Amino acid sequence: MNQQPQPAQENKMGVMPVHRLLLTMSGPMMLSMLIQALYNVVDSMFVSYISEAALTAVSLAYPMQNLMIAVATGTGVGINALLSRNLGEKNFVMANRTAGNAIFLGLVSYGVFALLGVFGSRLYFTAQVEDPEIIALGCDYLSIILVLSIGCFGQVLLSRLLQSTGKTFYSMVIQMVGAGLNIVLDPIMIFGLMGFPRMGVAGAALATVLSQMVGTGMGLYYNLRKNPEIRLSLSGLRPSKPVIARIYGVGIPSILLQTVSSLLIFGLNQILVTFSETATAVYGVYFKLQGFAFLPIIGMNNGMVPIIAYNYGARKPARIMQTIKLAIAYAVGIMVVAVVVFQIFPVQLLGVFQASEEMLAIGVPALRTLSLCFLVGGFTIVASSVFQALGKGLLSMSISIFRQLVLVLPLAYLFSLTGELNLVWWSFPVAEVLAGALAAFYLRRAYRRVIRPLAQEDYRF
Repeated sequence: MNQQPQPAQENKMGVMPVHRLLLTMSGPMMLSMLIQALYNVVDSMFVSYISEAALTAVSLAYPMQNLMIAVATGTGVGINALLSRNLGEKNFVMANRTAGNAIFLGLVSYGVFALLGVFGSRLYFTAQVEDPEIIALGCDYLSIILVLSIGCFGQVLLSRLLQSTGKTFYSMVIQMVGAGLNIVLDPIMIFGLMGFPRMGVAGAALATVLSQMVGTGMGLYYNLRKNPEIRLSLSGLRPSKPVIARIYGVGIPSILLQTVSSLLIFGLNQILVTFSETATAVYGVYFKLQGFAFLPIIGMNNGMVPIIAYNYGARKPARIMQTIKLAIAYAVGIMVVAVVVFQIFPVQLLGVFQASEEMLAIGVPALRTLSLCFLVGGFTIVASSVFQALGKGLLSMSISIFRQLVLVLPLAYLFSLTGELNLVWWSFPVAEVLAGALAAFYLRRAYRRVIRPLAQEDYRF
């Protein structure tokens, strides 16, 4: 880990035309997220071949798995924003310190979730269901995912370092190789192909963690060899309270934002299971399918955040506003296409998961209703990421809490009291419209109070 020369010219995030920059930064990440969405669907598809109980078990495990991902990606958001801002300010010493502390935080986070995997997996499932088959399958899956989660944290955080310096191509390669390898390993380990033992849901979990570990190795290589704007060293792993505080100043709201998502899924599963375990499986399937709509936008945001953070540090409000407008336009366009697909092809989408007649009866109206929230959801996701890039993570958190805990869960519970499952799904579109209105209000205020004061000129939003 030798000293590497610092760049002499300004990073492309401060000079490249914004339209081309956003496509250059976000395109690779959007593609990698599409591959990730494909993996999510293929993973559940293979699990559905085992049994509907296996699909339900994996669906019930998702809130805990999502909590782990929330800690990794939320920490990554804080690192991304701080590191890109350091580079915009030409503060390379702080940039290197931030990179080192990213590795340290990943190791600490892994230790916490490994302990949860060892001691908490069974308790997690027995608190939700009584079916011994679902409990056994769920414990097999979740314990492996958590105990061997070092790859999850390594892959996410090392990819974020690359994104922060504009090296999104390498980040894309990591994501694509990891997801692609996972897709290949899934059937081999689940069904016992090519001499491997038949492992069922445990095989699905093992395929996931092995793929993440490969991604971690690639991320470490790319950061050491292909990322000259930061320098990783063993001494950089020494924790710095000021750096960690600034990372989590943005990161904790993002973690809490995604933790709220886990609480929503967990709470909604408890409501749906009162109707049937199949309803829970339908919601799990929807959550995987909606990734084709939301994950590309999240990928775009991963490219957008360092652009905004860099130009915020460089005091270039015009570039910030151009980036925001383009991102919103792309997000809305993607969501319109997604809604059309969900409205026209719900039977075909559910058929991928070996849907029974009961699952089709529940799932077709569910997909059509739930997908209506896409029309506003794209805008809301972009707005939330803008607040994170500007260091205003609390605004993102407040929108998420308002939508998911204040609106969706109470509405879903109230609608469930009618005994009509189809009414429960309507809690999502209603909540999304109200959350979108709040996001628009916050975005307008952020322009007036944060972006416009960066320069004398007045750029209208």
